[in-house]
Amino acid sequence: MAFASLGEEQDRYAIIPGHADSSLLVQRIYTDNVDDVMPPPESNLTLSETEKEILKKWIEQGAKWTDHWAFIKPISTTPPSVNDESWIKNDIDLYILSKIESYNLQPSSRAKKEQLIRRAYFDLTGLPPSIEEVEAFVNDEEKDSFEKVIDRLLSTVAYAERMTADWLDLSRYSDTNGYQDDFERFNWPWRDWVIHAFQKNLPFDEFVTWQLAGDILPDASLEQVIATGFNRNHKITNEGGVIPEEYRVEYVSDRTNTFATAFLGLTMECAKCHDHKYDPLSQKNYYELYSFFNNVPEEGFVGGGQKAEPTITLTDEIIKEKVAFINTLDSVGEITYMVMKDMDKPRQAHILNRGAYDKPTTPVNPSTPESILQFGSEYESNRLGLAKWLFSDDHPLTARVAVNRYWQQLFGTGIVATSDDFGNQGSLPSHPELLDHLALKFQNDGWDVKSILKYIMLSATYQQATNIDKRLFELDPENRLLARAPRLRLPAEMIRDHALEISELLITEVGGPSVKPYQPKGLWMETTGGGGGSTAQYVEDNEDGLYRRSIYTFWKRTVPPPSMMTFDAASRDLCTVKRQNTSTPLQALVLLNDPQIVEAARMLAARSIDKIENSVEGRIQYMFHLATSRAPNESETQVLRSYYDEELERYANNLEAAEEYLSIGNYSVDQSDIDTSTFAAYASVASAIMNLDETITRG
Repeated sequence: MAFASLGEEQDRYAIIPGHADSSLLVQRIYTDNVDDVMPPPESNLTLSETEKEILKKWIEQGAKWTDHWAFIKPISTTPPSVNDESWIKNDIDLYILSKIESYNLQPSSRAKKEQLIRRAYFDLTGLPPSIEEVEAFVNDEEKDSFEKVIDRLLSTVAYAERMTADWLDLSRYSDTNGYQDDFERFNWPWRDWVIHAFQKNLPFDEFVTWQLAGDILPDASLEQVIATGFNRNHKITNEGGVIPEEYRVEYVSDRTNTFATAFLGLTMECAKCHDHKYDPLSQKNYYELYSFFNNVPEEGFVGGGQKAEPTITLTDEIIKEKVAFINTLDSVGEITYMVMKDMDKPRQAHILNRGAYDKPTTPVNPSTPESILQFGSEYESNRLGLAKWLFSDDHPLTARVAVNRYWQQLFGTGIVATSDDFGNQGSLPSHPELLDHLALKFQNDGWDVKSILKYIMLSATYQQATNIDKRLFELDPENRLLARAPRLRLPAEMIRDHALEISELLITEVGGPSVKPYQPKGLWMETTGGGGGSTAQYVEDNEDGLYRRSIYTFWKRTVPPPSMMTFDAASRDLCTVKRQNTSTPLQALVLLNDPQIVEAARMLAARSIDKIENSVEGRIQYMFHLATSRAPNESETQVLRSYYDEELERYANNLEAAEEYLSIGNYSVDQSDIDTSTFAAYASVASAIMNLDETITRG
């Protein structure tokens, strides 16, 4: 249409390739006539002079029109040349530095080793390094010292748990069904499988294929069937009065939308009711994709003690013999666990008029959007065929979307900033050739997740300091050029786990049923739907259950863990591939008042008292070093020493306040060799240190 003839006489053209001044488009965007100018004034939209010049130049150059970049297969390119080759550690740096130099800028220097190891620890394990680990790295003068750190971290179970935390958001994992009554479900064995898969570095193509279609793989193992719990993590209703078919359709839509967001990076749900307004995705495309997930013999309403079929039963004996990675702790007897299974006779899918469950129109069969990649006859018309299509060598999106999320994990923002939208309304890649370079490397290296993370982290780009000057900030406030490392606040889980780790409270038991740490009393009762059951009232754990890593915290959809939600955790209602990042007063209140953090501050103080003898400054420096991964300077030490003196005087004059402060939390510790006011003063200093920006920042 852009090149079609216009007007009654068919004598005008919006675009005439090579002739900008004769093109109606150019005339309309430059005119001063309010009746003709585009965009029209009433739209409240405008084009900048630069945008107008780009359109004009594009027409002058022939107005070549191609598909959207994301729908074109990644292309291998030769990395660009740069002026400062001494900065380069691998090919990533060539793509980054070339763009930095085009702005007459220079990259930042390498981060201090204390900062670098802290960054690596949080990025790969979600936990801080110990003082001893920091010092060992600082003193290691070998050229491969950082590579050794990365290799060691990638081999830990803490790495697998950290990677699982992101996957739980993407997979909308929860311990409850959602909706009003929000009853408990037992899908935690799937979480144990995810940890196991990351720990053994299951190739990404297998990792995803097992979750999409493990049940229909040839001679499918129990482990592969368990992996399909991914598809059953959506909400399920057991509310009386609902229309079962309406909700069954919602479950299928959820699986469809999750697939598109997680693996295609597209807003496919926009095509549920009508053709996508911006991307080449028709409503027919939506329901063809929907058709892959439409054959589950499930009910929309699950009530009266019904099981959310299809399910499998896992007993202690079966787990021990076949899937020993599932941690039953003391024994769970048996678990009814939701999995995928297709009906013997596929259910016919239809295009639903305006997305309404009761308005089926044209029948459709399983297929994929041809604008992405044709679903050829070589693929089975089921979820396994869909997975094979997803990992075709010619697929333009799968590898790009995946490596973009890994880049986001390490830099805070993806090369495509809108990691959930690679479509026309999403952000353009900041470094398109680099994105393709990483995507092709990921594919060609066997979809090796650990390898691609290590490759990125060994770049000079990753290892930069966070320094920023006025000119760099003015030119690149969002750090899209990556001429410096970003300063990233730790996500919700890491803030809590960090506090538990440095206070020696963290329990490192891996896997098993979810636990219930501290939470404001009565919160569930205030918001429960009245259905009763195990989720009507929050029963706090005791002992180890209070101090497990945050990925094991019981997740109730209607009332997610409040402290973590305050720090922008995902609600888990829907697939989430990028969390919000806010800064609010409530976050400061959590750090100052959450019993978990207050208790951790007390135990951090106790740790310093036990470790350092008869030195106030020494104990303060020790706590600071644990919390920030560096030693405080003299000025910082003196500020904290002054605060300690103030608190000591206050508590000495109000012993009751000291005792009350030290009573917060369930963990008891013998401090008979130190008086109460002194202990409380150290705990106050520990709390202040835990509230530093530097403590809750990656480094």
